[in-house]
Amino acid sequence: MTGRRLLRAALPAVALAHAAPVISTLGPLRNRSMPRLAGQGRADHVALTFDDGPDPVSTPYFLRLLAARNLTATFFLLGEAASRNPSLVRELAGAGHEIAIHGWLHRPLLLRGPKATHDDLARARDAVGSIIGAPPRLFRPPYGVMSASAHVSARLLQLTPVLWTCWGEDWRRGATPASVYRTVTSDLRGGGTILLHDSDCTSAPGSWHNTLGALPPILDECERRNLTVGPLRNHAASTNGAGAGGTSPGTQ
Repeated sequence: MTGRRLLRAALPAVALAHAAPVISTLGPLRNRSMPRLAGQGRADHVALTFDDGPDPVSTPYFLRLLAARNLTATFFLLGEAASRNPSLVRELAGAGHEIAIHGWLHRPLLLRGPKATHDDLARARDAVGSIIGAPPRLFRPPYGVMSASAHVSARLLQLTPVLWTCWGEDWRRGATPASVYRTVTSDLRGGGTILLHDSDCTSAPGSWHNTLGALPPILDECERRNLTVGPLRNHAASTNGAGAGGTSPGTQ
C-alpha cells in the first residue's frame, strides 16, 4: 500500500481520536464518570462561573450584584474581549474574582487542528495573564466541546479544563429569569458548578438581563440549602487542598 493510501486509510481513525472527547458534552455521563472535568467539588460548596465576557455593557452589573452579596465567582474570559477591555479585567481580578480563559475567539475547537488549538489557547492565556499579572490556570472550551487537541494543548500550557454540572440555558431566545432559575435549580447539587453568561457574545441579544434577574433567586436557593457559593478555587473536594481547577482554595 502506498504512503498516500495509508494516509487515506488512517484519516478516519485520526478523526475519530480527535473527536472522541466530545462525549464529555453529555452532561449526565460527564457528571457521573468525569467528576473533575465536570467541576465537582466539596459537598457543601457550589462554584459559580460565567462565560463569554468581559463585556463593558453587561459585566459591571454582575460585578455590582456579586459585590452586594459579598460573593466572588470564576469568570471564563475570551482573550479577544479581554484585550479590548483590560481595565474591566483588572476590575474583576481586583474584586477578588477568579480569572480563567474561554479561548481567544468563541469558535468550536472540534473544527481546529492541533496547532490552531494550541495557538488559540496560548494567545488567550498570555493576553489575559499579561493583564492580571499571572497566567490563568483554568480553561473552558467554547460550547463546552473538548477535542483531543484541546486536552493536549491544555496540558502543555498548564491549563486545567473545567466544564459544569448545571447551567441556565440563558443564551436561548425566549429565556426568562424564571426559566433560567428553574433550569439551574433542577440540576443544582452540593459540589456542583453552575454555568451562566455575563455577555451576549454568543447569546440572544439582551439575554444577560435574564441571567442577571435569575441570579439573586439562584443565590437565595443555595443559601436555603446551606450551600456556600464561590469560585472554583474554593471548590476543593480532597484533603490535600486540590480543587476542581487543581489550585489550592483561596479566600472567598
